[in-house]
Amino acid sequence: MKRGVPIERIEVSAYTIPTDAPESDGTLEWHATTLVLVQASAGGVTGIGFSYANRATATLIADTLTSVAQGRDALDIAGAWSAMVAAIRNLGRPGISSMAIAAVDNAMWDLKARLLDVPLVRLLGASRDAIPVYGSGGFTSYTIEHLQKQLGGWAQAGIRMVKMKIGREPSDDIARVQAAREAIGADTALFVDANGAYTRKQALGFANAFVDCGVTWFEEPVPSDDLEGLRLIRDRGPAPIDITAGEYGYDLVYFRRMCEAGAVDVLQADATRCAGITGFVRAATVARSFHLPLSSHCAPSIHAHPCCAVDAVHLEYFHDHVRIERMLFDGALEPVDGKLVPANDRPGFGLAFKAADARKYQI
Repeated sequence: MKRGVPIERIEVSAYTIPTDAPESDGTLEWHATTLVLVQASAGGVTGIGFSYANRATATLIADTLTSVAQGRDALDIAGAWSAMVAAIRNLGRPGISSMAIAAVDNAMWDLKARLLDVPLVRLLGASRDAIPVYGSGGFTSYTIEHLQKQLGGWAQAGIRMVKMKIGREPSDDIARVQAAREAIGADTALFVDANGAYTRKQALGFANAFVDCGVTWFEEPVPSDDLEGLRLIRDRGPAPIDITAGEYGYDLVYFRRMCEAGAVDVLQADATRCAGITGFVRAATVARSFHLPLSSHCAPSIHAHPCCAVDAVHLEYFHDHVRIERMLFDGALEPVDGKLVPANDRPGFGLAFKAADARKYQI
């Protein structure tokens, strides 16, 4: 085991990959996704980490965080994390600052595991061998035929939970949810995500309608900052439907406030937003302290290992990120019987960056 290995170099780059079709949800439309990659080198080994963020995140890493991390002991992740949080004090903790810290922190965890020559899940301490996934997509821009093909394809492939977007045209939502149920059959769980598009009364009305289609997960029925609204829908909506939120959490205060408000049945967290795996593991502790299950948001290649360590309930197998991670990394995991199984024969995340393939997307 190598000890006291200083980080020699932090390199950052960004890549924008067009979507394979126009995409939208209840409150946003997009045609491309940007991945910010960090490569941290020490002792002849390089770790990789990333966040899905704006290119400004890469600028912040290069201008502010690189100098904070370089020269530190590669095994001392907690110290580097605290130093990076201190360095962005005047920039604000939420948003780009936390996503920048996330990319560096994720790379440092991968680097540490590679230096110790162990899979990341073993370094973190595995509580399970595999993590169930739910197929996530079903964008509001999709035709009914496209929606049914995607969700039905996941169900046929053995993924027992799928999620679709709603809220852009509320008058169409019940018909779209019914079409999704028809495509996936009775034995596959159906989740819906409004991305905060509804009013409180709209959300309550739709929750009562969706339960007839077997919906069991209602994500962000109202904006995630409306904790009273989330609590209202959680308390008054039909019991089979879990109310969920948390993907926009950047620090522990956010997660604690959401849990204290009784706003959710399942807390979500994203290691590419909440300041990395360090922040994700701490968010899991907050959830556990309130007796709430935790689910990860997007970025399956980042979350498979920590989800198995914190015993998350499941992982979001998000269409855009699955596609990008397959394009840019060797070793991106594929579901087996509806679960991701972290590789035990490769150190760290088990990923290798395909630099040549990525070059055409670099910005």
